[in-house]
Amino acid sequence: MSYPTAHTTTISNPRLRLLNKIKAGEYPLMTFMALPSVRMAQIIALTGVDGIIIDCEHGHISDDAMHNSVAAISSLGVSPIIRIRGPSHDIIKRALDTGAHGIMVPQINTAEEAAQVVASSKFPPQGVRGQGSAFPSIGHALTTPEYMVSANETIITMVQIETRAGVGNVDAICAVPGVDLVFIGPNDLAQSLLGYVPARGDEPEFVAAIEKIVTAARKHGKWAGRMVNNGTLAKEAREKYNTVAITGDTKAIQNWYIAEFETARS
Repeated sequence: MSYPTAHTTTISNPRLRLLNKIKAGEYPLMTFMALPSVRMAQIIALTGVDGIIIDCEHGHISDDAMHNSVAAISSLGVSPIIRIRGPSHDIIKRALDTGAHGIMVPQINTAEEAAQVVASSKFPPQGVRGQGSAFPSIGHALTTPEYMVSANETIITMVQIETRAGVGNVDAICAVPGVDLVFIGPNDLAQSLLGYVPARGDEPEFVAAIEKIVTAARKHGKWAGRMVNNGTLAKEAREKYNTVAITGDTKAIQNWYIAEFETARS
């Protein structure tokens, strides 16, 4: 089935900051949020970031916190993305009913898994997503019928490649219609390939896997992204990736305090 996707849509909504910037080639920046706080969501959203990935896989995020964070982030003109805890249909539906601008699905290993994620993220006839919540249309400032048309074309469906199996099947995964962005999880990928984290970054198998993922994304016209630890690495990644996520709230807080305490004691 051929239909417009986030790559080809002509729908224009100024609220969709991440989508608008990535389509314009502006290299939008994201970060992860693991703490369940509206105030944390607001603080991060006011830093100049373009998208905040609410981490429902590893973060301390309940359904309540997920809904509240999406509302707080989007109200400040930033795109909320939800990293769900797995590819189950009910989890995807629940996440998208918050009004999130996209989802990130961890540990996708096969094209079949990717196709199911896409189906769960789109309303019929393109997919099998059910309608019943008023919240997502409110979050996009649209009526429910308008949202249903827009969502199928503008929600960014991200899949994570972070296992040996995922790397092996990455070409087929990237060929799946409706997969918009392939996101590399470097730590899980290193653990899967090398048996330790973090990767030094120069291990031949690790480097080859990264190149294979990015090449497959480019071949099939998908966006590519990854997590990096700081702004310097994000700047270096600009030539290879369409977007990156610079660490997350918990690490940012820890890193700042550790550096300042070391300075104070020196």
